[in-house]
Amino acid sequence: MYEASNAAGHTITMDMRAVELKQAQSPTELLLSSVAGCGAVDIVVILKKRKKTIQDFTIETTGVRRDETPRKFTAIHCKYIVTSPDVTTEELDKAAALSLEKYCSVAASLNSEITYSVEVKTSNQKP
Repeated sequence: MYEASNAAGHTITMDMRAVELKQAQSPTELLLSSVAGCGAVDIVVILKKRKKTIQDFTIETTGVRRDETPRKFTAIHCKYIVTSPDVTTEELDKAAALSLEKYCSVAASLNSEITYSVEVKTSNQKP
């Protein structure tokens, strides 16, 4: 299990243990959740700007990963399910496209170049 925190001190736990021992999402599961969450925010904002009523909103997100290392996602699918008396399929489709193709920072980041640096701190203490 690992914990990550941001500058504000908010933390999230990541769990790489076997399924039967898991208490939190793995990093790759968190990536899918991040894509879904980012899209949800955009879609709700877009629909509310159009004065639409959203009674319930569910996102089912799945991903396909390579078998070889690195086991990156080769496809991610988000199924947006909105319960509403006045949202049409066309409106939801347009909002989803705008989110994933224009506004969602997480989806856009999946195409980013990633760089890294390293630092080793030595310690005279034994673990």
